[in-house]
Amino acid sequence: MTRNTEDSAADVVGMWVTADGHIRQELRADGRYDEARGNRHSAYTGRYTVTGSHIDYVDDSGFTATGDIRDGVLHHEHLVLYREEQQV
Repeated sequence: MTRNTEDSAADVVGMWVTADGHIRQELRADGRYDEARGNRHSAYTGRYTVTGSHIDYVDDSGFTATGDIRDGVLHHEHLVLYREEQQV
């Protein structure tokens, strides 16, 4: 994964979900993502790169998308995703 700093990647790695839980996007530490939509697991998969708070996505099918982290919220194209809280 290409990134500005190690901290940039640490800030995005994990599960991000829409408020209704319909869309779940896992950003993995290896620079890959896996997005589920409803009951459709792995609806979109591909790789991502982080530059500061900006994310560039390249889907395995070839299309591209972007996202930005603002105030701890992931704005990915028309979606708003929140970091899923981990149960300890």
